[in-house]
Amino acid sequence: MKVKRYIASTSREALRQVKEELGEDAVILSNRKIRNGVEIMALADAEMSNLVQQDTPAPSLSSLSRHYESQHDFTGAETYSKRVPDNPLQQPSLHENDSISATFARDIIAEIQAMRTTLEDQMATVAWGNFTQHRPDKVKLLRTLLDCGFSPLLTRHLIGKLSEDLDYEQSLKQAMSILTANLRTAVSDDMIERGGIYALVGPTGVGKTTTTAKLAARCVIRHGADKVALLTTDSYRIGGHEQLRIYGQLLGIPVRNIKDTEDLQLTLSELRNKHMVLIDTVGMSQRDRMVVQQMSMLRNCGMEVKRILILSATCNGKTLDEIISAYQEGGISGCIITKVDEAASLGVVLDAAIRRKLMLHYVANGQKVPEDIHAAHSRYLLHRAFKSSPKDSAFTLQDAEFALIMATKGEAETLSSMGQAIAGLAYD
Repeated sequence: MKVKRYIASTSREALRQVKEELGEDAVILSNRKIRNGVEIMALADAEMSNLVQQDTPAPSLSSLSRHYESQHDFTGAETYSKRVPDNPLQQPSLHENDSISATFARDIIAEIQAMRTTLEDQMATVAWGNFTQHRPDKVKLLRTLLDCGFSPLLTRHLIGKLSEDLDYEQSLKQAMSILTANLRTAVSDDMIERGGIYALVGPTGVGKTTTTAKLAARCVIRHGADKVALLTTDSYRIGGHEQLRIYGQLLGIPVRNIKDTEDLQLTLSELRNKHMVLIDTVGMSQRDRMVVQQMSMLRNCGMEVKRILILSATCNGKTLDEIISAYQEGGISGCIITKVDEAASLGVVLDAAIRRKLMLHYVANGQKVPEDIHAAHSRYLLHRAFKSSPKDSAFTLQDAEFALIMATKGEAETLSSMGQAIAGLAYD
């Protein structure tokens, strides 16, 4: 094991030398100030890994102790050396010696890892302090975006896109322009004008049946009841089929119940002259294996069925990511956001739509059919997201809490990405 010593005028320069010679995964053993600057003792990651490989014999205690005693003046090593008896007959056996050496090595590694974690946390704290001092307007904008519900990932990428010489208000306007350009919205009533076969998919309780009725009503107003057909695969939920049937009676549209792929294929063949066919699917958890079967039925029915994902604005970010991942495997033509009137903030769901590059067709904000559904307008939705930012919420971080969370080991990558343009967030 080769421990190397690096001396430089600053910690940053010493760390650069360590990374160049030993790599990004080098282990920092010690860091102290000296007369000429800073001294860092470092060990290559491969060298440390060799200490804990169980398939190779551990180093002898005497050699390990002598090495650390000479290199670091290790108190633990000195103490143990003094305890070794002079009488050879009283010395431990080879097996005991190896066992003690392995334990000693693990203790050293644990201490090294603790020292490394502490050093990284301290360096991240210093870096975050420098960032807040030199770019206070960007820090304020960072807080604003997080408070509005946007994810740290999107926020970091967005901050990296902003111009350096802007104050807070100017940065906020530029940020809204970038978000507006990246929130993909369909042309007003594009689904109604184009027509086709649409299946509304999504988890339970997001409003698929009501949204199906709203879209059917808009199409009836535009093209007439004889040009619209309603299908449902919801035979699991009690009253699910009857709810859509009542909407169909009010609109003058017959509703057909679909049992399997063959039934769907036959029904769609009969309805091929309709301008729009809407399929209300059964809601299920994004973790349910039946999601794959449902998507397979829609994909193998012999006709092009465009799948529209229904997302609730009241879901949290992690749940939305799970839902999108589960349904995106089968292909998604777009999405509709529901329960806008119930959400405390629109930032979370808009963030998911932007990051996952979903085409947003409509937003729904109530139970009324067909009044409570509207074409999506990116600028208006983002204005709502920033306007509804909670100020006194129990989940809003105070200044000290915000600094504590941001100045952690995991945020080192955050600060390094601030000045970089991240691919995937388009802005012209």
